[in-house]
Amino acid sequence: MSLLTRIRDRRLSGTITWGRAVAFGASAFPIQLMSQTFAAFVVFFYVDHLRVPAAWIGVAMIAHGILNALLNPLVGAVSDRARTRWGRRVPWIGLGVVPLLVGFALIWLPPDLPAGGLVVWFVLVVALYDIAFVAVVLNVSALFPELFRSTGERARGNTPRQLFGLLGMILGTALAPLLYGNIGWGGMAGVLVVVCAAFFAWSFRGMIERPAAETTQPAAVPLTWRQQLGYTFGNRAFVPYVLGSLLMQSALAVLIAALPFYVRYSLSEPDTAGTLLLAAVFLAALITLPLWSWFVRRTTPRSALLASVAVFTVSAAGYALVPGLIGAMCVGALVGVGVSGILQLLEIALSQVIDEDAERTGLRREGVYFGVNGFVVRGSVIVQAVVFAAVLAVCGYDAAAGDAQAPGVDAGIRALVGVIPAVLSALAWLCFLWFPLRTRDASGVTSPPENVRLPMAGASE
Repeated sequence: MSLLTRIRDRRLSGTITWGRAVAFGASAFPIQLMSQTFAAFVVFFYVDHLRVPAAWIGVAMIAHGILNALLNPLVGAVSDRARTRWGRRVPWIGLGVVPLLVGFALIWLPPDLPAGGLVVWFVLVVALYDIAFVAVVLNVSALFPELFRSTGERARGNTPRQLFGLLGMILGTALAPLLYGNIGWGGMAGVLVVVCAAFFAWSFRGMIERPAAETTQPAAVPLTWRQQLGYTFGNRAFVPYVLGSLLMQSALAVLIAALPFYVRYSLSEPDTAGTLLLAAVFLAALITLPLWSWFVRRTTPRSALLASVAVFTVSAAGYALVPGLIGAMCVGALVGVGVSGILQLLEIALSQVIDEDAERTGLRREGVYFGVNGFVVRGSVIVQAVVFAAVLAVCGYDAAAGDAQAPGVDAGIRALVGVIPAVLSALAWLCFLWFPLRTRDASGVTSPPENVRLPMAGASE
């Protein structure tokens, strides 16, 4: 039997081994390393380094966000229906990794073109990157509930994944400037691609599916696209989850984007102090992540998620009150405790929703659920943009004024970094309070969706 055949025919029975679980988790490192580098530096690279008008890149970034959002549910639905000898998820991951790495590299290796040509290049290579990114990341996420079947398994299995992800986020922010400052943007792209390829190669050991008998959708229930969305948004557990997830992601997006303004205009510190604030958040998150894994194994995903969001809400409000950098770092450490719980528990809670849906419908629809969640959560970008525009306009912020800002700017910035994230996360807490799955696993639902019936074969929309 050839190596390729052995890889194709491998299947998981029973509990996944720790070695495979760690390998599976290693995929989070390149995913977060690339996405964080892209989010933090792509606009700076094209606007400041290549001198492309900011408005043009802004329009291109909006197109990127729309494409990424639309791809999530589409790829999820197609992945759920896929039937190959390689499985449902692994083919997408295996075929998507190379285009993903190539697309990421090409973003930082543009040809010598005028500004208009660079915008066209940007749109095309980012589209390649988006398509491959969604194909890989969504299917890795969809594998998670399949590989880890209970709350206890998921808490343990998600810990290395989130640790790798946090490391990727940290290095995506801190490593990129060191690389492009010393070996140029092309050199940075080359180093990151090699590192990411090595981690993806390792992670493939953990990309293993269960036998088809455990995941095959019954032939009698071919759901149309309209029915897929109807059953998904008709799930009384998914609706509060996805609303809470949107609000929580919006809170995080507003807070992180406000930190540079907070450092300069509220704390009156140099820009480099922002690294210290982020370091406090990330370090606390790394340290406390295993504690949330321990906590959820002794409570329920709902209870642990409520606790983590409460910690974040109370802590984030502290940014609006502290007067100096040391106090802000202490607040950041407490925020990091909440962030680590949120990162650990959101996917565990969504996996529980998927399990409950499978008990009712007989269908494993991980792809659709993660895809629709990804589509909705992309709305956090819009929330962030609207909140920033409104607050900065009201408080009188003027970019041309430099450090000589109007008296109300400090209060506005403190609202952006502390008050507004706390309000958004408090609303997320109320959504998760509404979450009806109150047991550790899907069985024993206290408030199940009602009147859900599967369509018969050949049913129309």
